[in-house]
Amino acid sequence: MDFTPLDVKSSYSLLKSPTRISDLVTTAKERGYKALALTDENVLYGAVEFYNAAKKAGIKPILGLRLVVALNETDGTKLDLVFLAKNQRGYQHLMDLSTLQQTRKDKKVPLTVAQISPLLDDLFIIIPPQSTVFSVLAQPTSILTELANLGDDDSVLLGVNSRLDDVQIDTLQQLSKQLSLPLVGTSPVDYLNANDLFASRVLQAIDAGVELKDPTIEAGRRGQHYLHLKEQVVQDYKAKGLSAAAQKTVEVAALCNVELQFRAPVLPHFKNQAGVSSQQYLRSLCIQGLKKRRVAPGKTIQQYQERLAMELKVIHEMGFDDYFLIVWDVMNFAHQQKITTDPGRGSAAGSLVAYALAITEVDPLQYDLLFERFLNPERAQMPDIDLDIPDNRRDEVLQYVHQKYGHQRVAQIITFGTLAAKQVVRDVSRVFNLPRYDIQRLIDALPHGLHVTLKDALNESQQLKNLLDDNPKFRLLIQVAQQLEGLPRHYSIHAAGIVLSEQPLHEVVPLQDGSDGLLMTQFAKDTVEALGLLKMDFLGLKNLSIMDNTLQMIRQEDPNFDLQKINFNDPLTLQLFQRGKTEGIFQFESNGIRNVLVNLHPTNFEDIVAVNALYRPGPMENIPHFTARKAGKEKITYPAPSLEKILGPTYGILVYQEQVMQLASVMAGFTLGEADLLRRAMSKKKKATMEDMRTKFIAGATEHGYSAQVAHQVFEYIDRFANYGFNRSHAVAYSMMAFEMAYLKVHYPAAFFTALMNAETNIEKLKRHVGDTKQFGVKISGPRINISESSFLLHDGTVYFGFSAIKGVRRDFVAAILEERQENGKFTDLRNFITRIPERWQKQELIEPLIYSGAFDNMGYNRAEMIDALPKLISGIELFAGFANFDDPTLQTAIDQRNEFPLLTRLTKENEYLGVYLSGHPVTQYYQLGQQLHATKIDDLYPNSEATIIVLTNHVKTIYTKREHREMAFVNGIDETGAVEITVFPKQYQQFKEQLETNKILIVRGRVEYREGRGLQLVANQLQDVKKVQQERPSQRWVLRILPSLDTEMVHRELNNIFNEYHGSIPVLLFYPANDKKILLDQKRWLENSQKAKKALVAVLGQENVVLQQLNSNH
Repeated sequence: MDFTPLDVKSSYSLLKSPTRISDLVTTAKERGYKALALTDENVLYGAVEFYNAAKKAGIKPILGLRLVVALNETDGTKLDLVFLAKNQRGYQHLMDLSTLQQTRKDKKVPLTVAQISPLLDDLFIIIPPQSTVFSVLAQPTSILTELANLGDDDSVLLGVNSRLDDVQIDTLQQLSKQLSLPLVGTSPVDYLNANDLFASRVLQAIDAGVELKDPTIEAGRRGQHYLHLKEQVVQDYKAKGLSAAAQKTVEVAALCNVELQFRAPVLPHFKNQAGVSSQQYLRSLCIQGLKKRRVAPGKTIQQYQERLAMELKVIHEMGFDDYFLIVWDVMNFAHQQKITTDPGRGSAAGSLVAYALAITEVDPLQYDLLFERFLNPERAQMPDIDLDIPDNRRDEVLQYVHQKYGHQRVAQIITFGTLAAKQVVRDVSRVFNLPRYDIQRLIDALPHGLHVTLKDALNESQQLKNLLDDNPKFRLLIQVAQQLEGLPRHYSIHAAGIVLSEQPLHEVVPLQDGSDGLLMTQFAKDTVEALGLLKMDFLGLKNLSIMDNTLQMIRQEDPNFDLQKINFNDPLTLQLFQRGKTEGIFQFESNGIRNVLVNLHPTNFEDIVAVNALYRPGPMENIPHFTARKAGKEKITYPAPSLEKILGPTYGILVYQEQVMQLASVMAGFTLGEADLLRRAMSKKKKATMEDMRTKFIAGATEHGYSAQVAHQVFEYIDRFANYGFNRSHAVAYSMMAFEMAYLKVHYPAAFFTALMNAETNIEKLKRHVGDTKQFGVKISGPRINISESSFLLHDGTVYFGFSAIKGVRRDFVAAILEERQENGKFTDLRNFITRIPERWQKQELIEPLIYSGAFDNMGYNRAEMIDALPKLISGIELFAGFANFDDPTLQTAIDQRNEFPLLTRLTKENEYLGVYLSGHPVTQYYQLGQQLHATKIDDLYPNSEATIIVLTNHVKTIYTKREHREMAFVNGIDETGAVEITVFPKQYQQFKEQLETNKILIVRGRVEYREGRGLQLVANQLQDVKKVQQERPSQRWVLRILPSLDTEMVHRELNNIFNEYHGSIPVLLFYPANDKKILLDQKRWLENSQKAKKALVAVLGQENVVLQQLNSNH
């Protein structure tokens, strides 16, 4: 006697089971099973993964599904049923059943017997005993009777298991005879081990959003629905007299023989209006498109024609004509709809066909890009053209594809969100009913990072270890969290991928509802491709939305502006890169890459491409050499002189993957296809392939006249750097997009910043963008009640904050304001505004944010007056709302005059509601003090220098050092130019900790350092309260006028002698009237206030050139 588990859940029954597919198959093998079913609830998410894992382990996979089925739509009688596929047709019916269930409007309403009956051929239908079978036995028209008449002969089975009591077993045996339904063993497997019951209960509690009363007691319970040893199951069935039912599972397993079909993608046929073959249509489109492209300098039309003919030949021979037409069609739609697309992405930018079809905007001949890097005739692989689309217009493109190819042939792709470390700790903490404080303590103890696991945390975090040592409940929580970590928590839609099919999709994959009326596959991207579906990626890029919106604003003033015609060596744009002012520029935003730009000083577009390629882990180590060689500070060398043409543009450094291919081609006679195989072998470190390639390379090089020694050296050089090489096609395409954005920033800054700030959701970045506008001469204003819209608006050369950017202002309130203004004209003042908006919005807490953010500025009253009057205005309007002559001044509430808020109060409120200091900055009031202290603006800080800054603290984080457990702090300081992190080590923390408060203006002295991943930081050695320093500052200063005739070495030497002899505490300012230059001398050269000092100065400079100036508070 044998046994096969036929009722098995996995973690793809989302939040119902903690069983991973891999663990399920491994455990089944260890416990003696030769075959195994997978029957998740409603879905087939794990079917292919299970199939492959079982096949690999030598276990027969049985594909199944569990569904709740009702007798009919009016009768509430329903049963849980298990469906198992006998063959390919049965598997098709499984997919159809799951698709039917998952595309229903109300998925909580079960399918009916009538709905599933056409889909039951070639399926086993098992009625498990743990369903509601016993509650339906007495009904006159039993659902069991209906089911018994469905499906193939002997295919409806009545489940039984050895855990039932004798009465239940007897009832099922009688029912089996009565309905002629064979009994089959169905011991349910909800988890793998008896002690997994607790993890299963916690998982289900997460799903239900409930708490466990006593997790400690629950954790000690052992479950029954686990994967028992096969021998034990057989014995249990035998002991209950159910040997035949156990053996029936083996018979069922023997009849279930599904073989999944894995194949290369099958392309939908592109139907063209010309009625010609796809090959002919593609060729004609390319020829027409190429005529619209200019010939690059140094190239000939013949070179383009030969390259195009070669590419079209390869594309046709590899069977990809339809693929290129499908992609062209999508991009053609985007262009017709004036949707901004990027110049290209990935290796597709190396294709002239893609350039001719306007799929890309990169000329591969101009930039020396290789088609074989994209599509290698010696390596059969599907081309992969990813399309970047503005994220706010991606839906338009999806709907076009949906409409063109049909609802049943287009689908989004599923992806699964998993229980990552922090998420699973939060979820389990809620189930354990932990207080928020304790939850946060546990979360704070986890190391930062995207892929940190709980295992990593237990190894790395002493803070976490301390918490667990002190608290058994925490230990249990982390223990179960580790067991659940990594399980799928929910499904979502793949950010970019869709699939297209020549045949209806439900014939290939199970489906469910996606978004916006589209279907979604139940299998993830790798699986749908393995099953032969064409996957295309439409990536929604925020940066393209920024460009798209910028161009729309530009074209309002200049309808003929064409971004494709800009000069990619535009001097002003290159200057932007040279100064590192690339905030908001695609791929060049980080502090690190901006520092590289400043150091490298790119003088042409190729330098920008190289920086883009080099600024990545690994290649980064070549940046100092690249920079030094470009500056002539390091000798440029080549592995062999003949390779200068290939490596010359990158100063002898191997930067691009294409250079590897070119080296192999030029030196060893490889075809570019063979060279691409070499590149792939090197990047994947395939030893056997590498040795074959080495032999071939050296043989080819010696045939081309190189010595074996040089050939060896070059191969070693390539091998050493090939793994660092970056795809040049991708680097060129993305650098073009970056250059285009930078061009818009330089030449159309107002439009660019309007679009940039509309796309920004990160408040810290928004603050930086607002600061940047001033550097680019862009006027920026707070919201104005008669000008602003919902979003940022460019109006008459000024960028206005949108109402939606104001904290506390609801979207529907904004809509009401705009609607009233549209219908009845501009508002005249605050009172007029309140009277005209609907009564539901006449609330102090809704209108105050508008006042504090400046929306009513320049309308007759200052902010303090309006805030004071607001409650009276609202109550007055409520009181006299019914009067027809409410405009009569005698009925109106007066707005009393008063002084405006102090500067700091006004700015603090602005920052509270807008997230930025807009009409000023708290730090700017100390401008003169900053000059006196030689303070540096944050934006002017540079690494490895000493600096003094005046900053407002907006965040202080105190931590303990790991080794000595001493307090230190990280302080975020801001001025009007930017933000910087200030590190306060333990020694300085103890000395200055009373200064470390938020919203306090400090003078900070220290050393500027650059730290990878965190940018510039100031390591503090002194912190002072600016107010205290201001109070103690000198009330006088010496002003010494240096005329041209006095600006001599002798005069300066005599002055230095005076500074040394009469040193004191009065600052000294040198004024050069010839060029209006002022220099405040450092403290070492300050003077005392004495007649002797003045007499000495007059003797050198003359009476009229020496003044002891009294300082007031404005200096």
